[in-house]
Amino acid sequence: MSLLHRIWQRIPRRLRRDALFGGTALLAPRPDRPEPAGEGSLHVAGFLGAPTGLGAGARRMLDAMREQGLQPGSVDLTGPLRQGPAGPPPALPPGPGTVVLHVNGPMLPWALLVLGRRALRHKRIIAYWAWELPALPADWDRGFRHCHRIWAPSRFCAAAFTRPGGPPVTVVPHPPPAPDPSPLGRDAFGLPADAFVSLAIFDATSSLARKNPRGAIAAHAAAFGNDPDRLLVLKTHGTAAAGPAWAAVARAAAAQGNVRVLDAALPRRDLWALMRNCDALVSLHRAEGYGLAIAEAMALGRPAVATGWSGNTDFMAGPGCFPVPWTLVPARDPQSTYHHPDTCWAEPDIAAAAAILRRLAADPGLRHPPPQRLPPPDYPAALGASVLARGGERG
Repeated sequence: MSLLHRIWQRIPRRLRRDALFGGTALLAPRPDRPEPAGEGSLHVAGFLGAPTGLGAGARRMLDAMREQGLQPGSVDLTGPLRQGPAGPPPALPPGPGTVVLHVNGPMLPWALLVLGRRALRHKRIIAYWAWELPALPADWDRGFRHCHRIWAPSRFCAAAFTRPGGPPVTVVPHPPPAPDPSPLGRDAFGLPADAFVSLAIFDATSSLARKNPRGAIAAHAAAFGNDPDRLLVLKTHGTAAAGPAWAAVARAAAAQGNVRVLDAALPRRDLWALMRNCDALVSLHRAEGYGLAIAEAMALGRPAVATGWSGNTDFMAGPGCFPVPWTLVPARDPQSTYHHPDTCWAEPDIAAAAAILRRLAADPGLRHPPPQRLPPPDYPAALGASVLARGGERG
């Protein structure tokens, strides 16, 4: 590590972010004013190569737009915005049109700087944002000045993004994919054929305090003790980068003989198969901008036991949905991503979650609700008819 890099790392994280994003915002091209009509090409830009929620959202939007007859081009910002391995420089063709950017507020000016002033001129810029708390950090303010409109995956997110005099905000949910599990059975994952198996899915680098796998472990232990016929699977990845926060989760899991950790990046169809082979999804999160795993479990016809607060409340209703009661507490995150104790998030009721799990284990009839695939958003309506004049070239 160079001396300059060591000095940079010693600067407090907040000051580093302010210096980086503040300088970028000064250099980034500003959107055209007044707002262009958006007529012309259509492109979706974002972290298309990253295994993150924002990356998944961008990929799903591309697929769903194409299913609805649109012809969006794709622009991958994964490498240039340092969200994954380096790749070719992004290419957004110049000329009028619309670009939907799956890049959150603090990094939006950086994305515009990477795309370039010439490519963005005469384009309508729609920012697709996701955030998991009811209030935004101050460094999101720069993003509001660098877009014409904001799309949000849920009403919870939209409320956080709406401000007097700010860009108009529209709720455009994530399009749910059709389940496509591989043929793998329980034996492929080392799961007993006759056990009741619940599943928690999370990225260890995306704030373990927010995803709250320790809450899932606590509820499982309260419901079943160490009963070997009652298993909890923690499907995760990125643990090597999660530091002491993951070590605490690993200790809690190791203390229970019926909790298993699957730390691996599975192919998409195999992840679907894992979900299909479990009896319930457990998400005792403290906050979700949307809740993709919950929607996927519902699409597979699996019960969802999830905290009844934040983005998932938009769609988590009907057979197979078991919302867990909660209370609001200050948002404290040892991994810093969501450490904003001046605002709040939910603390799920562990005893209530344990009672739900016991019900599901005791009654097989509750474990196979009708599959609920949520309707996709109407992208032509959200974009407006003018954008349909010409499609973008696929990137």
